[in-house]
Amino acid sequence: MHTTNAAELWDRVVGTQPEPSQWLIAATGLLALSLVVYRTAWLVARNAITIAHEGGHGLVALLSGRRLDGIRLHSDTSGLTVSRGRPTGPGMILTAAAGYTAPSLLGLGGAWLLAADHITALLWGATGLLLAMLVMIRNAYGVLTVVITGAAFLLVSWLTDAEVQAAFAYGVVWFLLLGGVRPPFELQRKRRHRHAGDSDPDQLARLTGVPATVWLLFFHVVTLTSLIGGGSWLLGV
Repeated sequence: MHTTNAAELWDRVVGTQPEPSQWLIAATGLLALSLVVYRTAWLVARNAITIAHEGGHGLVALLSGRRLDGIRLHSDTSGLTVSRGRPTGPGMILTAAAGYTAPSLLGLGGAWLLAADHITALLWGATGLLLAMLVMIRNAYGVLTVVITGAAFLLVSWLTDAEVQAAFAYGVVWFLLLGGVRPPFELQRKRRHRHAGDSDPDQLARLTGVPATVWLLFFHVVTLTSLIGGGSWLLGV
């Protein structure tokens, strides 16, 4: 019995699901756009982008051989990822560059999965990443935010029908793609008014000697091209 259940579960995760209608894909995109454009909604929804941002720092830190000490998420939608290792070199550069690009690249990967009709795989994969991240969270607000987000993915994947799962998955991916574009512009505005402090581009400038404005341009290129590519996959064009 257990073997059969495990096999059925595996088939469900790696299998394909019916492609949703074009109106649902478009509707979830418009909903995601409204969350990004309207300030009040963005101030709340931006927490999801912060999770992806700090998760990107943490994941790349581990992949580059650094030791991840912890991640903190704050109620003002800021965050902090602390890792240990060489203070310079490729590992530190990749880690610093991962934050602003992570939401868009995750969205691009999600769009690829959805284009291949792997809706369940996307939902379960996201849940697994959130659970892994939860282990490294070091403050109460961060734990609460990740638990609520992970619970949403888990409940949708287990308790809802295929159409609701598709709407949720497409909405999340659209939000990552669209929401990933806004933070670099926000950072650009803060830097113009000298309110950015020790931002990721400033750290990268010290590490590489490449001006912070060039790194900011790099973030714009990654996020915008991810939106174009991922949006094309989602819309099937």
